Amino acid sequence: MEISQILEHHILDHVWKWIAFGPLHLPISKHFFMMIISAFILLVIFPVVIRSKGRFFSPVRSMIEAVALFIRDDVILPNLGKSGLRYWHCFSTLFFFILFCNLLGLVPYGATATGNLAVTGTLALTALAFIVFSGAREQGPVNFIKHIVPSGVPVWLVPLLFPIEIVGLLTKTFALCVRLFANMIAGHIVILSFLGLIFIFGKVSLLLGLGAVAPLSIVMILFVSLLEIFVAFLQAYIFVFLTAIFAGMAMHPH
Repeated sequence: MEISQILEHHILDHVWKWIAFGPLHLPISKHFFMMIISAFILLVIFPVVIRSKGRFFSPVRSMIEAVALFIRDDVILPNLGKSGLRYWHCFSTLFFFILFCNLLGLVPYGATATGNLAVTGTLALTALAFIVFSGAREQGPVNFIKHIVPSGVPVWLVPLLFPIEIVGLLTKTFALCVRLFANMIAGHIVILSFLGLIFIFGKVSLLLGLGAVAPLSIVMILFVSLLEIFVAFLQAYIFVFLTAIFAGMAMHPH
């Protein structure tokens, strides 16, 4: 076993002893550990950076404020209106949590938690709960259920359209789950494919006197890695933006 694997198992063993207590035993995976780090950054490091008045954290604080204002002005207000400002902190937390889960997969010995269907499925269920909650809070539970079916529909069509609209709502959140998972796992698959080219064609190219497969693969891996940084930000934004659209539709059915 390599030294890195020994250190990794040693760290995870300590984490396991810290979480497993009494009758409660939580299995610790790398993805779960990455989510713990993301939550730690949001709950501990972010408040320190935001409340700090020193110049050392001012660039980071300015970037956080710029992103938060962007979410407010370009995501919440156009889709939810002024009544959606009460959920500003929810959307900001969701964006940064997904972003950190995405970016931690690019760190050496890290893992992309959002490349796990269980993680993206839980995020999608959270988005679904938020959509239903915001719609019921804005309209009232009775009106929210009543407006699931568009107004003006003949009465005899309501029993048919109601389950279809429910399935449509579930399908939207399922699409959030699959979209985030597929986009985050795709970059890693492409990188592994380029790495595989080195081992598959590397010896053949050296025997033929070419020797260009490994350098070309490394350049492509670097390019895809830089592209994944952009995708990490983009997918966090898309998830939050689509959640805001669906919540706006639930809050303002007309």
